[in-house]
Amino acid sequence: MIPGPIEFTPEVMQVFGAHTDSHVSVDFINSFGHSLELMREVWMCPSGQPFIVAGSGTLAMDMAGANLIEHGDKALVISTGYFGERYAELLKRYGADVKVLRAGIGKVVPHELIEKELAGNDYKLMTFTHVDTSTAVRVDPEPIGLLGKKYDVLTILDGVCSVAGEEIRQEEWGIDVVLTASQKAIGVPPGLALLVASQKAMEVWRKRKHPVGNYYADWMNWLPIMQAYEIRKPAYFGTPAVNLVAALEVSLMQILDEGLETRFRRHEKCGNAFRAAFSGLGMKQIPVRDDIAANTLSAPYYPDGIMGLQLIADMNKAGVIVAGGLHPDNRTEYFRIGHMGAIAPNDILATLGALEQSLWKGGYEFTCGAGLSAAQSELEF
Repeated sequence: MIPGPIEFTPEVMQVFGAHTDSHVSVDFINSFGHSLELMREVWMCPSGQPFIVAGSGTLAMDMAGANLIEHGDKALVISTGYFGERYAELLKRYGADVKVLRAGIGKVVPHELIEKELAGNDYKLMTFTHVDTSTAVRVDPEPIGLLGKKYDVLTILDGVCSVAGEEIRQEEWGIDVVLTASQKAIGVPPGLALLVASQKAMEVWRKRKHPVGNYYADWMNWLPIMQAYEIRKPAYFGTPAVNLVAALEVSLMQILDEGLETRFRRHEKCGNAFRAAFSGLGMKQIPVRDDIAANTLSAPYYPDGIMGLQLIADMNKAGVIVAGGLHPDNRTEYFRIGHMGAIAPNDILATLGALEQSLWKGGYEFTCGAGLSAAQSELEF
């Protein structure tokens, strides 16, 4: 129950027991091309340009930044944790003049402050993290996308911990790039960097004055590959992760078979169940309000008197693996639970059972079953 890599469906894992096709075979070309088409549906961006590249979520961040920033461009980073800070450092590597609007731990940057900053400056690009994996804080993408349109600023949504779990309507909300990685709510083992770029973003890239400063990430190398596979033609720049792409096609079809609206509501119920459980157990979370708490992971504080490493070890012994803290300012004060992708009510109840058992072993005083009972009330799918 860590926030990635998550548990994957048997159908996705079955792909890895098959032989590895040639990257120019008819079957693989069809699989790759179909995956690109499916991405437009999952991202809700019918006119967007999808990219599937071997790499991590950090590569997806790098691709967006490298292709859209030139030396001296002004960039605004909306930071709600570790990964917002990472994006600021990434953009600086490409010569961006970066301003960071930084939320306090567990909080979001007010939209009024974002608009004030955009109105008073000539920014080319703005990035924000939909769900920061270090804090479990979730921002509302729609008004930020609308602000980008209002002030003619490119918007990049880091959706590594949100795409296919949290509601995203890329084209409707006017977001120029939505990026993610395969190992979280997309439901495929690690190894694919995924993003969809708007036509506006592609036009800005085409009008660059200087070459992209990252050879592997350069859309000039990858766009012909994506275009060729989509019309079912072979092409080569770098050998794709063949089995991962085949697994991606399976997972994207599963996501769409479930239905995006149903999937969003299911993740919301999972998030509500954990929030209710923590409240029932008297545990606080990093997000200061429920309406800015993620539905794909939770970040509860250790109760007073509970040794963090021991709690994680005890839960591990009970058969449940959770993750420690990640934010550099308070990483020893909390832990993280992932609840995205192919998660079922039984997974949630098993996790909370292990948590209650481990809290009891640590001497924490609470009403046994309080967390489980509160969660069950939210889990009527």
